[in-house]
Amino acid sequence: MNRFVVAETAVIDAPLGRVWDVISRTDRYAEWVAGAIEVTDHHGVATVGKTYSERNRTLGPLKTDSVWTVKEIEPFKRRVDTGTGFAPLQDVTNIFEFRPVQSADGREATEMLYQVEYTIGLGPLGLLLDSIQQPAMRAGMRTSMANLSTLLRSEASRTAL
Repeated sequence: MNRFVVAETAVIDAPLGRVWDVISRTDRYAEWVAGAIEVTDHHGVATVGKTYSERNRTLGPLKTDSVWTVKEIEPFKRRVDTGTGFAPLQDVTNIFEFRPVQSADGREATEMLYQVEYTIGLGPLGLLLDSIQQPAMRAGMRTSMANLSTLLRSEASRTAL
């Protein structure tokens, strides 16, 4: 079985505490995760050992139902969840890592690593499938982090009013 790691990094235009508040809320994923259509079951704030469910877009027009289990939380630094429901991807692990940085104009910002690890069986066919799906996965990760940045900016401007 082939093991793959796909990772993207972006700077989120918000302080680490605000980023952590949103990514810790399993009920808010459909607001910023590009592939999440809706969160169908959740427990609110991420808690190790708890699950949440989503309806997701996969490749092209395909949709799937996924179930995620929160495996690890290191507050303000790292979150690890494992997911099912993404065949032919198996053993899916989603990792978010964060560190505070300064934006170009000197404001507090957050560097975010979004990483997905998974296996695909199917021998050479799995390698072909991965070469097709991986660019879309990377684009979705970049879009998700841009969505998160936009969401946090819009919430900040509303609270500033």
